[in-house]
Amino acid sequence: MADAASLGRRVAAEGVGAFFLFACVIGSGIMAQALAGGNNGVALLANTIATGAILFVLITMLGPISGAHFNPAVTLVAAMRRDLPWLDAAAYLAAQFALGIAGAWAAHLMFDLPTIQFSAKVRTGLGQWAGEFIATFGLVMTILGTVRHKPQAVAASVALYIMAAYWFTSSTSFANPAITVARSLSDTFAGIAPHDVPAFLAAQIAGAIVASRVAALLFRPSS
Repeated sequence: MADAASLGRRVAAEGVGAFFLFACVIGSGIMAQALAGGNNGVALLANTIATGAILFVLITMLGPISGAHFNPAVTLVAAMRRDLPWLDAAAYLAAQFALGIAGAWAAHLMFDLPTIQFSAKVRTGLGQWAGEFIATFGLVMTILGTVRHKPQAVAASVALYIMAAYWFTSSTSFANPAITVARSLSDTFAGIAPHDVPAFLAAQIAGAIVASRVAALLFRPSS
């Protein structure tokens, strides 16, 4: 849960978190592909471990300030549930997209790659879209259920869920509209072709909305 921090502090926390999360996802993908010797399974495992680790750290560090969304789908659900005012949500979204894309560019800079690029990696089809729906549904359920029953475990729960979802979903669990856009701007291991982004975004938003409805039924406060 976020404290009573000012909107400026909360938005800054969202921006810093998105920057490091997106830089980690893309940067660890670049490093993993370079070191895996063509073994995509090893590369994905390395990418998974790095992503889970950074999520745990960022949520633990920044959660008390902003709630540690770093994800427009999570922010949308918070606003729908009236846990976050819509104007605040808009500011969160701006920080997530802007600083997240900056994180992707920082990963390119660190690995001596062209800063501005577009992914050529095709990710499309019913299986991929179903994967994104399920990945985002599960992420939102994980957050809402853990916040309800054991809030001190949110960082671990989210990190472990995403690590698992990298492997059990066909899409490798983007589960985040902002990182989907950022990954379309990176022609690396973690990329997605820009023309495949809209369907991913639709699946993610649908998964988040359905999860918020299911969570409202499952995680009702005790009477």
